[in-house]
Amino acid sequence: MMKPKRKICFIINPISGLGRQKVIEKLVTDLLDVSIFEPSLVYTEGPKHATLLAKKAVQENYDIVVAVGGDGSVNEIANGLIGSTTSLGILPAGSGNGLARHLGIPIDLKKAMLILQKGATQQIDSIRLNDEYFVNVAGIGFDAHIGWEFSKFGKRGLSSYVKVIFKELSALKTQQYELRIDEQPIIQKDAYLISFANGSQWGNNASIAPLADIKDGVLDIVIVKKFPLLLGLPIALKLFTKKIHTSAAVETIKAKQVIIKQETTIAHMDGEPIACGQTITITVNPLSLNVIVPLS
Repeated sequence: MMKPKRKICFIINPISGLGRQKVIEKLVTDLLDVSIFEPSLVYTEGPKHATLLAKKAVQENYDIVVAVGGDGSVNEIANGLIGSTTSLGILPAGSGNGLARHLGIPIDLKKAMLILQKGATQQIDSIRLNDEYFVNVAGIGFDAHIGWEFSKFGKRGLSSYVKVIFKELSALKTQQYELRIDEQPIIQKDAYLISFANGSQWGNNASIAPLADIKDGVLDIVIVKKFPLLLGLPIALKLFTKKIHTSAAVETIKAKQVIIKQETTIAHMDGEPIACGQTITITVNPLSLNVIVPLS
Protein backbone atom coordinates (compact mmCIF):
# COMPACT_ATOMS: atom_id res chain seq x y z
CA MET A 1 0.00 0.00 0.00
CA MET A 2 1.38 3.37 -1.04
CA LYS A 3 2.16 5.88 1.69
CA PRO A 4 -0.10 8.96 1.39
CA LYS A 5 1.56 12.07 0.09
CA ARG A 6 2.37 14.89 2.50
CA LYS A 7 0.30 17.99 1.86
CA ILE A 8 2.41 21.13 1.61
CA CYS A 9 1.04 24.65 1.10
CA PHE A 10 3.24 27.53 -0.06
CA ILE A 11 1.88 30.89 1.12
CA ILE A 12 3.54 33.55 -1.00
CA ASN A 13 3.77 37.24 -0.25
CA PRO A 14 3.97 38.75 -3.75
CA ILE A 15 5.45 42.06 -2.54
CA SER A 16 7.89 40.96 0.14
CA GLY A 17 11.55 41.77 0.40
CA LEU A 18 13.58 42.00 -2.77
CA GLY A 19 11.29 40.14 -5.17
CA ARG A 20 12.93 36.72 -4.88
CA GLN A 21 9.55 35.09 -4.24
CA LYS A 22 8.82 35.40 -7.99
CA VAL A 23 10.86 32.27 -8.73
CA ILE A 24 8.92 30.00 -6.33
CA GLU A 25 6.56 28.46 -8.90
CA LYS A 26 9.55 27.28 -10.97
CA LEU A 27 11.35 26.03 -7.84
CA VAL A 28 8.33 23.97 -6.83
CA THR A 29 8.04 22.54 -10.33
CA ASP A 30 11.75 21.78 -10.64
CA LEU A 31 12.74 20.70 -7.13
CA LEU A 32 9.76 19.41 -5.15
CA ASP A 33 9.49 15.63 -5.06
CA VAL A 34 5.85 15.17 -6.08
CA SER A 35 6.06 11.44 -5.34
CA ILE A 36 6.21 12.46 -1.66
CA PHE A 37 4.52 15.87 -1.56
CA GLU A 38 1.20 17.21 -2.79
CA PRO A 39 1.73 20.96 -3.23
CA SER A 40 -0.54 23.96 -3.43
CA LEU A 41 0.42 27.61 -3.90
CA VAL A 42 -1.61 30.54 -2.59
CA TYR A 43 -0.88 34.27 -2.63
CA THR A 44 -1.59 36.81 0.08
CA GLU A 45 -3.77 39.78 -0.77
CA GLY A 46 -3.08 42.09 2.17
CA PRO A 47 -2.13 42.37 5.86
CA LYS A 48 -3.09 39.38 8.06
CA HIS A 49 -4.32 37.39 5.05
CA ALA A 50 -1.46 34.93 5.54
CA THR A 51 -2.75 34.09 9.03
CA LEU A 52 -6.18 33.23 7.65
CA LEU A 53 -4.63 31.10 4.91
CA ALA A 54 -2.48 29.27 7.46
CA LYS A 55 -5.48 28.56 9.70
CA LYS A 56 -7.37 27.23 6.69
CA ALA A 57 -4.43 24.95 5.86
CA VAL A 58 -4.50 23.57 9.42
CA GLN A 59 -8.23 22.86 9.07
CA GLU A 60 -7.52 21.07 5.79
CA ASN A 61 -4.88 18.87 7.47
CA TYR A 62 -1.83 20.17 5.67
CA ASP A 63 1.41 18.71 6.99
CA ILE A 64 3.57 21.76 6.19
CA VAL A 65 2.77 25.39 5.51
CA VAL A 66 5.65 27.30 3.92
CA ALA A 67 6.16 31.00 4.44
CA VAL A 68 7.56 32.49 1.25
CA GLY A 69 8.62 35.96 2.30
CA GLY A 70 10.38 37.80 5.09
CA ASP A 71 10.00 37.86 8.86
CA GLY A 72 6.65 39.63 8.60
CA SER A 73 5.27 36.82 6.45
CA VAL A 74 6.74 34.21 8.80
CA ASN A 75 5.08 35.99 11.72
CA GLU A 76 1.63 36.03 10.13
CA ILE A 77 1.79 32.38 9.11
CA ALA A 78 3.15 31.29 12.49
CA ASN A 79 0.19 33.03 14.14
CA GLY A 80 -2.05 30.65 12.20
CA LEU A 81 -0.06 27.52 13.11
CA ILE A 82 0.80 27.97 16.81
CA GLY A 83 -0.60 25.13 18.87
CA SER A 84 -1.30 22.90 15.85
CA THR A 85 0.52 19.83 14.53
CA THR A 86 1.15 21.51 11.15
CA SER A 87 4.80 22.47 10.64
CA LEU A 88 6.10 25.84 9.49
CA GLY A 89 8.53 25.81 6.59
CA ILE A 90 10.48 28.88 5.51
CA LEU A 91 11.68 29.94 2.09
CA PRO A 92 13.42 33.21 3.02
CA ALA A 93 12.49 35.86 0.46
CA GLY A 94 12.54 38.95 2.65
CA SER A 95 15.05 41.70 3.26
CA GLY A 96 16.28 40.56 6.69
CA ASN A 97 15.21 36.92 7.21
CA GLY A 98 16.12 36.96 10.90
CA LEU A 99 14.35 33.75 11.96
CA ALA A 100 15.60 31.78 8.96
CA ARG A 101 19.17 32.85 9.70
CA HIS A 102 18.81 31.96 13.39
CA LEU A 103 17.53 28.48 12.50
CA GLY A 104 20.31 27.90 9.98
CA ILE A 105 17.97 27.86 6.97
CA PRO A 106 19.93 28.86 3.85
CA ILE A 107 19.07 32.17 2.20
CA ASP A 108 19.65 30.45 -1.14
CA LEU A 109 16.12 29.41 -2.14
CA LYS A 110 17.19 26.19 -3.89
CA LYS A 111 19.02 25.03 -0.78
CA ALA A 112 16.11 26.10 1.42
CA MET A 113 13.74 24.06 -0.77
CA LEU A 114 15.86 20.97 -0.13
CA ILE A 115 15.68 21.60 3.63
CA LEU A 116 11.87 21.54 3.39
CA GLN A 117 12.05 18.02 2.00
CA LYS A 118 14.97 16.54 3.91
CA GLY A 119 15.06 18.59 7.12
CA ALA A 120 13.96 17.78 10.66
CA THR A 121 10.90 18.94 12.57
CA GLN A 122 11.78 20.96 15.66
CA GLN A 123 9.51 22.47 18.30
CA ILE A 124 10.25 26.09 19.18
CA ASP A 125 8.80 28.62 21.57
CA SER A 126 6.46 31.39 20.51
CA ILE A 127 5.96 34.59 22.47
CA ARG A 128 2.65 36.26 23.22
CA LEU A 129 2.64 40.07 23.20
CA ASN A 130 -0.72 41.27 24.51
CA ASP A 131 -3.13 39.48 22.14
CA GLU A 132 -0.72 38.52 19.33
CA TYR A 133 2.30 36.28 18.92
CA PHE A 134 5.80 36.67 17.58
CA VAL A 135 8.43 34.01 16.97
CA ASN A 136 11.70 35.87 16.54
CA VAL A 137 12.23 39.34 18.04
CA ALA A 138 9.96 42.16 19.18
CA GLY A 139 11.04 45.52 20.51
CA ILE A 140 10.20 48.95 21.82
CA GLY A 141 12.07 52.24 21.75
CA PHE A 142 14.34 53.28 18.91
CA ASP A 143 14.12 50.03 16.92
CA ALA A 144 10.31 50.25 17.05
CA HIS A 145 10.57 53.82 15.76
CA ILE A 146 12.84 52.63 12.95
CA GLY A 147 10.38 49.84 12.16
CA TRP A 148 7.60 52.37 11.70
CA GLU A 149 9.73 54.64 9.53
CA PHE A 150 11.04 51.72 7.45
CA SER A 151 7.46 50.57 6.77
CA LYS A 152 6.80 53.97 5.16
CA PHE A 153 10.09 54.15 3.24
CA GLY A 154 8.84 52.25 0.21
CA LYS A 155 11.99 50.41 -0.85
CA ARG A 156 13.06 47.33 1.10
CA GLY A 157 16.50 45.84 1.68
CA LEU A 158 19.46 46.38 4.01
CA SER A 159 20.65 49.56 2.29
CA SER A 160 17.22 51.15 2.73
CA TYR A 161 17.17 50.13 6.38
CA VAL A 162 20.57 51.75 6.95
CA LYS A 163 19.36 54.93 5.23
CA VAL A 164 16.35 55.09 7.56
CA ILE A 165 18.57 54.63 10.63
CA PHE A 166 20.87 57.48 9.64
CA LYS A 167 17.90 59.68 8.74
CA GLU A 168 16.32 59.09 12.15
CA LEU A 169 19.44 59.36 14.33
CA SER A 170 18.30 62.83 15.41
CA ALA A 171 15.33 61.11 17.09
CA LEU A 172 17.62 58.84 19.12
CA LYS A 173 16.91 59.39 22.79
CA THR A 174 16.35 57.27 25.85
CA GLN A 175 12.99 56.59 27.43
CA GLN A 176 11.99 55.58 30.92
CA TYR A 177 10.66 52.05 31.21
CA GLU A 178 9.04 50.22 34.10
CA LEU A 179 9.46 46.44 34.08
CA ARG A 180 8.02 43.69 36.24
CA ILE A 181 9.86 40.48 35.36
CA ASP A 182 8.50 37.09 36.46
CA GLU A 183 6.48 38.75 39.25
CA GLN A 184 9.60 40.19 40.86
CA PRO A 185 9.64 43.76 42.22
CA ILE A 186 9.28 46.48 39.59
CA ILE A 187 12.50 47.90 38.17
CA GLN A 188 13.13 51.14 36.28
CA LYS A 189 15.32 51.38 33.20
CA ASP A 190 16.47 54.33 31.11
CA ALA A 191 17.19 52.92 27.64
CA TYR A 192 17.39 53.62 23.94
CA LEU A 193 15.56 50.40 23.20
CA ILE A 194 14.48 47.11 24.70
CA SER A 195 14.34 43.96 22.57
CA PHE A 196 12.43 40.81 23.48
CA ALA A 197 14.39 38.05 21.81
CA ASN A 198 13.17 34.53 21.18
CA GLY A 199 15.60 34.14 18.30
CA SER A 200 18.98 35.82 18.26
CA GLN A 201 18.84 38.43 15.54
CA TRP A 202 16.88 41.21 13.88
CA GLY A 203 18.01 40.05 10.44
CA ASN A 204 20.97 40.47 8.09
CA ASN A 205 23.11 38.84 10.84
CA ALA A 206 22.58 41.72 13.27
CA SER A 207 22.54 39.64 16.47
CA ILE A 208 20.86 41.57 19.27
CA ALA A 209 20.76 38.48 21.54
CA PRO A 210 23.59 36.15 20.54
CA LEU A 211 22.94 33.71 23.38
CA ALA A 212 19.18 33.37 22.82
CA ASP A 213 17.86 29.82 22.57
CA ILE A 214 14.57 29.60 20.70
CA LYS A 215 13.47 26.43 22.48
CA ASP A 216 14.52 27.03 26.12
CA GLY A 217 11.19 28.32 27.48
CA VAL A 218 12.53 31.80 28.24
CA LEU A 219 13.12 34.99 26.28
CA ASP A 220 16.10 37.32 26.39
CA ILE A 221 15.19 40.87 27.40
CA VAL A 222 17.95 43.00 25.90
CA ILE A 223 18.21 46.53 27.30
CA VAL A 224 20.39 48.99 25.39
CA LYS A 225 21.21 51.76 27.87
CA LYS A 226 22.46 55.26 27.22
CA PHE A 227 26.03 55.42 25.92
CA PRO A 228 28.32 58.11 24.47
CA LEU A 229 27.62 58.42 20.75
CA LEU A 230 31.35 57.95 20.10
CA LEU A 231 30.80 54.33 21.11
CA GLY A 232 28.11 53.86 18.49
CA LEU A 233 30.41 52.32 15.88
CA PRO A 234 32.10 49.85 18.28
CA ILE A 235 28.67 48.76 19.54
CA ALA A 236 27.44 48.32 15.96
CA LEU A 237 30.50 46.16 15.29
CA LYS A 238 29.64 43.99 18.29
CA LEU A 239 26.09 43.69 16.92
CA PHE A 240 27.38 42.12 13.71
CA THR A 241 30.03 39.94 15.37
CA LYS A 242 27.66 38.34 17.91
CA LYS A 243 29.31 40.10 20.84
CA ILE A 244 26.86 42.84 21.74
CA HIS A 245 26.06 41.09 25.01
CA THR A 246 29.62 41.89 26.13
CA SER A 247 29.07 45.66 25.85
CA ALA A 248 28.76 47.67 29.07
CA ALA A 249 25.83 49.48 27.43
CA VAL A 250 23.83 46.28 27.11
CA GLU A 251 22.03 44.32 29.82
CA THR A 252 20.36 40.97 29.16
CA ILE A 253 17.76 39.42 31.47
CA LYS A 254 16.18 36.01 30.86
CA ALA A 255 12.50 35.69 31.76
CA LYS A 256 9.30 33.77 31.18
CA GLN A 257 7.11 36.87 31.47
CA VAL A 258 7.51 40.63 31.59
CA ILE A 259 4.99 43.41 32.04
CA ILE A 260 6.41 46.69 30.80
CA LYS A 261 5.21 50.27 30.76
CA GLN A 262 6.63 52.68 28.20
CA GLU A 263 6.23 56.36 27.35
CA THR A 264 5.12 55.74 23.75
CA THR A 265 2.50 53.37 22.35
CA ILE A 266 4.36 51.59 19.55
CA ALA A 267 6.42 48.44 19.14
CA HIS A 268 7.52 46.06 16.44
CA MET A 269 6.94 42.32 16.24
CA ASP A 270 9.25 40.40 13.93
CA GLY A 271 10.10 43.70 12.27
CA GLU A 272 6.52 44.77 11.60
CA PRO A 273 5.28 47.94 13.37
CA ILE A 274 2.29 47.68 15.72
CA ALA A 275 0.34 49.99 18.00
CA CYS A 276 0.40 48.26 21.37
CA GLY A 277 -0.38 50.86 24.02
CA GLN A 278 1.79 51.96 26.91
CA THR A 279 1.42 48.73 28.90
CA ILE A 280 2.62 45.50 27.30
CA THR A 281 2.45 41.96 28.66
CA ILE A 282 4.86 39.48 27.09
CA THR A 283 4.71 35.76 27.92
CA VAL A 284 6.62 32.74 26.62
CA ASN A 285 4.51 29.98 25.06
CA PRO A 286 6.94 27.03 25.29
CA LEU A 287 7.46 24.59 22.40
CA SER A 288 4.24 25.66 20.72
CA LEU A 289 5.29 25.75 17.06
CA ASN A 290 6.69 23.03 14.79
CA VAL A 291 9.33 24.25 12.32
CA ILE A 292 11.25 22.49 9.55
CA VAL A 293 14.99 23.04 10.14
CA PRO A 294 18.24 21.60 8.73
CA LEU A 295 19.34 18.24 10.06
CA SER A 296 21.88 18.77 12.83
